[in-house]
Amino acid sequence: MKKKALVVSAAGAVLALGLSACGGGGTSTPAATEGGGSTSAPSAGAAGFNAGLENVTNPSDAKGGTLKMAVTEDWDSIDPGDTYYGMSWNLLRIYGRPLVTYNPAPGAKGRELVPDLAESLGVSSDEGKTWTYKLRAGLKYEDGSPITSKDVKYAVLRQLDKETFVNGPTYFNDWLDLPKDFKSVYKTPDVNTDSAIETPDDQTIVFHLNKPYSGFDNFAALPATVPVPQAKDTGIKYRDHVMASGPYMFETVEQGSRYVLVRNPNWDPATDPIRKALPDKYEISLGVEANDLDNRIIAGDLHVDIAGTGVQPAALGSIQADPALRERADNPVSARTWYISILNDNPPLDNVECRKAVIYAADRVGLQNAYGGQLAGDIATSLMPSGIGGWKKLDLYPTGSGDEAKAKEALTACGQPNGFETTMTFRSDRPKEQAAAESMQQALAKVGIKLTLKGFPTSEYFTAYAGKPAYTKANGIGLATNGWGADWNDGFGFLSQIVDSRTIREAGNYNLSVKDPAIDALVDKAFGTSETAARDAVWGEIDQKVMEGAYVLPAVYAKGLLLRGKGVTNQFVTGAFDMYDYLALGVQQ
Repeated sequence: MKKKALVVSAAGAVLALGLSACGGGGTSTPAATEGGGSTSAPSAGAAGFNAGLENVTNPSDAKGGTLKMAVTEDWDSIDPGDTYYGMSWNLLRIYGRPLVTYNPAPGAKGRELVPDLAESLGVSSDEGKTWTYKLRAGLKYEDGSPITSKDVKYAVLRQLDKETFVNGPTYFNDWLDLPKDFKSVYKTPDVNTDSAIETPDDQTIVFHLNKPYSGFDNFAALPATVPVPQAKDTGIKYRDHVMASGPYMFETVEQGSRYVLVRNPNWDPATDPIRKALPDKYEISLGVEANDLDNRIIAGDLHVDIAGTGVQPAALGSIQADPALRERADNPVSARTWYISILNDNPPLDNVECRKAVIYAADRVGLQNAYGGQLAGDIATSLMPSGIGGWKKLDLYPTGSGDEAKAKEALTACGQPNGFETTMTFRSDRPKEQAAAESMQQALAKVGIKLTLKGFPTSEYFTAYAGKPAYTKANGIGLATNGWGADWNDGFGFLSQIVDSRTIREAGNYNLSVKDPAIDALVDKAFGTSETAARDAVWGEIDQKVMEGAYVLPAVYAKGLLLRGKGVTNQFVTGAFDMYDYLALGVQQ
């Protein structure tokens, strides 16, 4: 889901824009800091191309004004327990406070985990199977009621229900020492869950794991730990009125159209060393046409594209031609791969040779161009990007404009010498993904593979279509555009949710195509390997197995050309999400 960093040179992007490199290079991914961490004052006053990668641009502590944000798509959910998009995890920190969050600072400092609701990072015992946090004193919801450790426990337990909350990761499901008779807070509310989470008092919460994990603070930073008062929980309808624990609360919730957030009068800055809470209001528009959104940021009618994945290809020419626009641009790399899942539920793609034929026939340069050319990133040769430990360069398939001869050999080997027909899905409110699907349609037609393209909205893509096995099986879906960024910077944080077949559920899946017992066994091996280099090597082996099985077609290791908004203060790229940090922004008065 999220986004982190690669060791990829930005030189190609710089040259493509006719610019000289200034400011920082790449960013990396979040990692737990030792001993609690602290927020560090970022450097300030920077300006120019890539200035926001390592520095704060247009610094100011001035409060007031309305920050205007927009996105081309709908939200999966603003409920912290039901969301798995990086833009959502970034933004929700203005209205929700997890136990731990990311330091609001540019570049590498933004990857540091720091206490949020909690007084400190977690205290470990029982050889890493028990983790304890103490909440800060004086915490309140928007209605003035106190926030307690029981609310955090309830929040974590409610989001385990993947029938109700289909979005989001399964880390807590997989790692908490849950009683066998617990189903959900709704179906089995009377089951004692102290074996998994204890709350000995209103300030203390203790997590018990079924196996040790030294990086549990990464779990504590998940939106799942944003507190939810049980008395206010309305299940799937909670998204209509999320109880704010951060400095802003929802004034307007119009699903699919707009959100308006205003100041939370019961947020106490004395309890929150992280947030400055500068704007008076956030106005968020959903479903804005992509090119119009870019043009409005260029003109100053909007401040931020929330998606944070970069401008559309049409805007690149404007930025190249206008020195003033180039000064406002940042081109971060991220630990994200755009790729195409090759589903093996329906014949003939249940045959590995037919899946290989798809990869051989694909125009990899065409896919790179669909995502925005060199500015979008380098052509990917693996699922895992190079900023993740264990990455190794793989050369299993061609990375040019396709190899028709190899594709036809593979088609013959799978008993389909004349090709076959299948359906490919894409997110219809993402023009780059539509362009990628059209590139695939044209390239595969050359070897007799006929693609029917179907687009679906982002808000339902994984819950109702590409991520719902019953739908993909019934409708003959063979290919699906996809993309993934690390939840944190290691093989576990990047690969586990998208290659382990045991994470697959009825809906809301992000692993669309990797269903291999040998890979599942390697995931277990990685979990059981304590030494870092050896563990990284296992994740690298898993990456290679994914490619050998032709379960995915990698497109690009992601980059994006971001544009700073006119009059926006404190704008910088955070290493936590490799987009602008929405917690820090202000508006020039």
